[in-house]
Amino acid sequence: MTTIDIALSAPVNLRDLGGIRIEGGVLREGLAIRTDDIAYATEEVADELVAAGLTAIIDLRSPLEVATTGRGPFADRPVSYHHLPLIADVGESMKKGAAHRTEEAPRLGHEAMGEMYIGMVERAAPQLVTALNVIAYAPGATAFHCAAGRDRTGVLAAMLLLVLGAEDDDIVADYARTGENMAAIMERNRPVMGAMWKALGFDIDEFDGRTLLEGSMEVSMRMLLATLRERHGDALAPLRAAGLGDDTVARLRARALA
Repeated sequence: MTTIDIALSAPVNLRDLGGIRIEGGVLREGLAIRTDDIAYATEEVADELVAAGLTAIIDLRSPLEVATTGRGPFADRPVSYHHLPLIADVGESMKKGAAHRTEEAPRLGHEAMGEMYIGMVERAAPQLVTALNVIAYAPGATAFHCAAGRDRTGVLAAMLLLVLGAEDDDIVADYARTGENMAAIMERNRPVMGAMWKALGFDIDEFDGRTLLEGSMEVSMRMLLATLRERHGDALAPLRAAGLGDDTVARLRARALA
């Protein structure tokens, strides 16, 4: 799929993780920024982020999504770019995630998303470890994103906060903050997602995420954390097995409190 023309717009789910309680204190601002897709952020947003200290971008989207919108304005700025897809085939993943069905269309539910998150951690642990190393060693702030800044972005944020010693309730609270932005996220993403689903032969109305506005988002993240501990004893065990070392953990914790 070739890159398509998309109107640039400001992200609607961008936030610095600064202020979250971690082991030893509070996570400082200017280390890690989570956001919805910044590949089609405006030039003004790109300039503001770079001026504020952004030096690295982690793109968690699938290859198809990257092919749809590219890197946008950040391709022309002095920011390192790291493509670390947590899902290889987003179309296939969404079909599998549509576990709750009506006669008319698949329905994505919070439990189904929780199952998807577990799979991301267990199958894409090497990408998550690489992402944590980027955050640890980037000279400035790192922004990480997927499409909505909710699911793949939420998984990486959770792993980072676990490494930093955050409590489950604070990890869940950060994840759930996206809930208030979901309507705006869906509106902003609709042209891009519509083009991608059309290329895959799907109707966007079947996979637009409207059902994820129902109920509590917290279910998905609590399910992820609990299931990882049940299966592995330590929620970070899959990442440790994939190469997450004590040096990286120590550097992240030192940078987070500096």
